[in-house]
Amino acid sequence: MIVKIFKGVWVLSLLGVLAVFMYTYASLPEQVQIFSDESRLALSRNAIFYIMVVVLALFNSLVFVIARLYSQQDGYFKAWFYGLIVFFNLFFIVALQFLSLYNSAERFDYGSIGYIIYLSVALVVVWSCSWPIYAAVNRIFSKPAV
Repeated sequence: MIVKIFKGVWVLSLLGVLAVFMYTYASLPEQVQIFSDESRLALSRNAIFYIMVVVLALFNSLVFVIARLYSQQDGYFKAWFYGLIVFFNLFFIVALQFLSLYNSAERFDYGSIGYIIYLSVALVVVWSCSWPIYAAVNRIFSKPAV
C-alpha cells in the first residue's frame, strides 16, 4: 500500500516538474545566464531545454529500473526510492524557478531565496541518508529466526 502512495506522489511530482519546466522554458530569454560573477556563463535557451530533458529523463527513469530490479523484494525500499525521486523533482522545480527569476528583468534580492534552495538540497540529503539508517537499525534490532 505504501508503495502505491509513493508512486502516486511521484507521478504528481513528475507532472509538476514538467509543468514548471515548460512554463520556465517559455519565460527564458534566448541567452540564459547561469551565473555572472567573475566568469560569465551563458547557455542558449535550447541548450537548457535539452539538458533538463535529459536530466529529468535519467532521474525519473531510474524508478522503472529499480521497480524492475526489486520487483519481488522489500516494498519499503521501492517506496523510499520513489520518495527520493520526488525530492529530486522538488529540487528541480526550485532550481528552475530560481533560474527563471535570475534571468527575469525584475530586480530581486537573490540572497533571500537561497534558504529555499538549501532546504531542497537538505531534503534530498536527509531522505538519501534515511534508508541506510533504517536498514542498519532494522538489521541490528531484528530478532534471529529460531
